[in-house]
Amino acid sequence: MKLGVLLCDDVRPELQPKHGNYPAMFTNLFAQVDSNIELQFYRVIDGQYPQSLNECDGYLTSGSRYSVYEQNRWINVFQGFVHQLFFQHIPLVGICFGHQMIAQALAGEVMQSDRGWGIGAAQATLNIPLTQQPPWLTEPSNKVSLLVSHQDQVIRPPENTTILASSDFCPSSIMLVDQHFLGIQGHPEFTPEYLYDLLELRKSIYPAQTYQIALDSLDQSTDHLEVTQWIIQFFRYRQLLSNHHTFNKTE
Repeated sequence: MKLGVLLCDDVRPELQPKHGNYPAMFTNLFAQVDSNIELQFYRVIDGQYPQSLNECDGYLTSGSRYSVYEQNRWINVFQGFVHQLFFQHIPLVGICFGHQMIAQALAGEVMQSDRGWGIGAAQATLNIPLTQQPPWLTEPSNKVSLLVSHQDQVIRPPENTTILASSDFCPSSIMLVDQHFLGIQGHPEFTPEYLYDLLELRKSIYPAQTYQIALDSLDQSTDHLEVTQWIIQFFRYRQLLSNHHTFNKTE
């Protein structure tokens, strides 16, 4: 299976020698879960896109320092691309900025949260009834923990959205839109070591208490590998449905 990773930013240059850029992070993450996944990277921040939407079996995004509602040419073009993916029923997993872009592109609402910064390890509750549980979400635990770094939040999800996981701080932590768009506010690709160094680099912009709580949280274990397994199963399930649909059309 070939997945396209839509790169919406770069890791800060001073952190790249130790932690690599986003392609290295995603490569390392998927290698831990399924070495058969092929990743193709597209720098959408520089206007680089697939020549055909069917170039990959599905797409996922990196995070970004930008806000989805900023009036920036590359963001506007990217929003149009996400809109196109949705109406062509091509699966997308949006991570952080991409999660918010799903809402922005599909008539939801994103804004800077009055709750302030979400940084560190954050836990959300999987509160979806069994009757609504998607088939790719296997053996879900009651709680899911991921590293986060964001001020913006999805305030109003798009129509036909199922909230899979939520917390008091971030009500739309993980959402499924019309079965083929999956949004995840957290960062399964981040490591605690990377987030620690990022927090240190940006220490001056955080409230002191928020910063300290975030640092203390980095000792907690996260469910990044389990969430990555869900992502892979999500894409495989969508691929299976697509192949079945194609087979029936050719009969």
